[in-house]
Amino acid sequence: MQQIAPGQPVAGENKVSVATMLTGMITLIVVMGMGRFSLTPQIPLMIADGHLSLSSAGVLAAMNYIGYLFGALHVSRIRTQHARYLKVGLLATTLVTLLSGFTNAFALQCLFRFIAGIGGAWALIIVTSWTQMVLASYQAPRMSAAVFSGPGIGITLTGILAWLMSETHFHANQAWLVYGFVAFAGALLVWKALPKSLPTRQQTQQSEPVSRDLKCLLAAYTLAGFGYILPATFLSQMAHSLFAQGQLAAFFWPLFGLSAVAGVLLVIAFAARLNTRISLAMTLLMQGLGVATVVLMPDAQGLLISTVIIGLAFLSIMQLSMKMAREVSQGNLAKTVALLTSGYATGQLIGPLVSSLSVHFLGSLQPALLLAAAGLVVGGSVIYFGIRSR
Repeated sequence: MQQIAPGQPVAGENKVSVATMLTGMITLIVVMGMGRFSLTPQIPLMIADGHLSLSSAGVLAAMNYIGYLFGALHVSRIRTQHARYLKVGLLATTLVTLLSGFTNAFALQCLFRFIAGIGGAWALIIVTSWTQMVLASYQAPRMSAAVFSGPGIGITLTGILAWLMSETHFHANQAWLVYGFVAFAGALLVWKALPKSLPTRQQTQQSEPVSRDLKCLLAAYTLAGFGYILPATFLSQMAHSLFAQGQLAAFFWPLFGLSAVAGVLLVIAFAARLNTRISLAMTLLMQGLGVATVVLMPDAQGLLISTVIIGLAFLSIMQLSMKMAREVSQGNLAKTVALLTSGYATGQLIGPLVSSLSVHFLGSLQPALLLAAAGLVVGGSVIYFGIRSR
């Protein structure tokens, strides 16, 4: 009989690990790629169709982040029924993405973005906690890290769809329907694989006081949410302002998604050899440089460089922050993830509001982008100097 080395996963465990990883990835593709980040390529379409202005686009984006913050705060307080909230969040996000194609009313679009934010937060936090716990129990750290590529794959998919739809001159309503149907297909694919309940230890662990290191991580992660959200929200619109003619503008959003996936793969490849604190601090500083580049080089070359740098850092920051959270906290994982996500959502909420004020009073997004870049630099400094070396 073949001997199995201690700690070596058996075939059944490998199947469970792969199934868990794929379920997490596809769930994040649906709720983040389709439900949330489809708004980025939709903004120039909705503006072109006369349904939005650049200022009202910031308000619409903010409604999504208000819902996201509400959902994150709610998850941090629930003690049971996590699996039910995960399924409701996935279903709600899918439905409102589809329903967005049936109305041009700004108030309804704001309501749909709000619901998508709540559902997205429920699904993201719970599926992330579930996959991290299950894959940790099977000693599959690379699969655990790979789950975070889901939003990047989703962004790439929305970008490719947006490019194909721009080729065929789809209107915003038609595009919403396409994103909605793709989200529905993804939700249907993973529905039966979603957990019926979270592991018992998730619901019985006692909460612990928030440590100084976790407070520093929370502050930096909040600044990360604020720092990245403006380019992530308005990237497609900035590209369209540079390339009014032709299809080059549609290229930047899938490039952002591919860069985000590449960033996750780089972390998977090198994270074991690098200090998490230093890696996270440097990645925040790198993203700050990327955000500043789009202002300092306001041309196609600057936008290309900025897109790649911000994309590389986007999910890497999320991935490294969750790894850092496990290092600085021994408490309930779902509550820790919810706490960090609440901070991230707060930063994301502030971003579009600042952009609306910047456009209204200064006539440009550039002051808001410079403020976002500064926030990322401060966040990196907080991680580097504020968290004790481990």
